[in-house]
Parts: sequence; structure tokens; C-alpha cells
Amino acid sequence: MAIIEKEIELVGSKGRKRIKALFDSGAIYSCIAGELAGELEILTPLLEPLIFETAEKDRKMEAKEAVRLDFRINGYRFSDEFMVLPGLSEEVIIGAVTMQKWRFKLDFEKEEVLIDPRVVRLRI
Repeated sequence: MAIIEKEIELVGSKGRKRIKALFDSGAIYSCIAGELAGELEILTPLLEPLIFETAEKDRKMEAKEAVRLDFRINGYRFSDEFMVLPGLSEEVIIGAVTMQKWRFKLDFEKEEVLIDPRVVRLRI
């Protein structure tokens, strides 16, 4: 597991906010703190809660809602679903599913998120 912190802009139907996000190769899903999620978008209930293990031994977190948000990084626009986790210690965690979907590569030496411009072209 490796982590890079990067400034992004989150955009939802209720607002937008610049924050520092953790790009975490050890996290499966992208997650957002409950309060921030509510500021940006209408929360959508999950059909069944998802239980997440944390790095802290024996600590689990439960997501009962999700949001779809756009996010901007390095001038590029992306979109994905974020699991809403009340009490999340970070504002946003970008997980492996999002990074694979958009083919992000993490450069740990330079602490950069590498984006392939070909991936962001919109096609039908």
C-alpha cells in the first residue's frame, strides 16, 4: 500500500470545493467524509451497507450511502462514485477502482499522479 496526497477540486450538484485527497493504492473504493459529501451532493442510499476494514486493527467503518461526483486534477475532469463514510479521518480517499478506471499511475518518487491524456477524451 502506498499513498500520495494531491490537491483536487470536487464538484457536485450542490457545490464545489478544493481539497487535498489521498490517492491510496491499498483502498479498494473511493470514499468521502459524510459532512463533505452532504455539502456537495445529494446522498444516495445503498441497497445494503458496505463494511470497510481500516488500517487500525479491529476498526471497521460502515457506508450506508454513496455520491457521484466530478473531480478535477491537473486540468482534467473525471467522475466516479464515492462511498460516504461518517467519521472518515481524511476528506477524500481515491481508491484503486477509480485509479484503474481512469488509468492513473502513481509516481512515488516525484509524489505525482500521472494521467494519460488519451483516457479523458470523450467518445461514444
